[in-house]
Amino acid sequence: MQHSYDEPLATNRYFDRKFGLEAAKILPGEYFVSCDEALLVTVLGSCVAACIRDTDSGIGGMNHFMLPDDGGRNPLGMSARYGTYAMEVLINHLLKLGARRNRLEAKVFGGGAVLASLASSNVGAKNAEFVLDFLKTEKIPVVAKDLLDSYPRKVYYFPHSGRVLVKKLHRVHNDTLFSRENDYKVRLTGSAIEGDVELFV
Repeated sequence: MQHSYDEPLATNRYFDRKFGLEAAKILPGEYFVSCDEALLVTVLGSCVAACIRDTDSGIGGMNHFMLPDDGGRNPLGMSARYGTYAMEVLINHLLKLGARRNRLEAKVFGGGAVLASLASSNVGAKNAEFVLDFLKTEKIPVVAKDLLDSYPRKVYYFPHSGRVLVKKLHRVHNDTLFSRENDYKVRLTGSAIEGDVELFV
């Protein structure tokens, strides 16, 4: 199936000195998968991230997406297709690398009401509801979650072990998060598509 909207593999790679691991920074609209010990990092506002792994092999990955606001016209229509595609591309890549569907588990994060331009349409809540419904339908157990509320989150995911660290960002000192999510929202609006948690402060 051809898609005019692509969920790209994250390319922002670096070595994280704090954890001593190769890391990938996942931006809105991206995903990443790993078979090795690695660190996947993202910052979430209204968007959600699904961290999915094979509990035996340690093959795992993370996505970062949002459902475009369709004005409430059709919650199961075009808007849901973006989320479905973001989830399927991640799961399919995991399976391609050798993960087994019956051993997958998920941890989900985000969906905060942090962007004034999106708060009135409850985009964060819709994103959170979508990801939970999708995983329930796919029979992938959600073993941890930190969803909704009014603050951004920085998520550190170690797919090999399944460990997650979530830092609640009570203050955001710059507008990078907001501009990234707004840019992503604009990209979505202009494109079509076919077809255990540790908290630290």
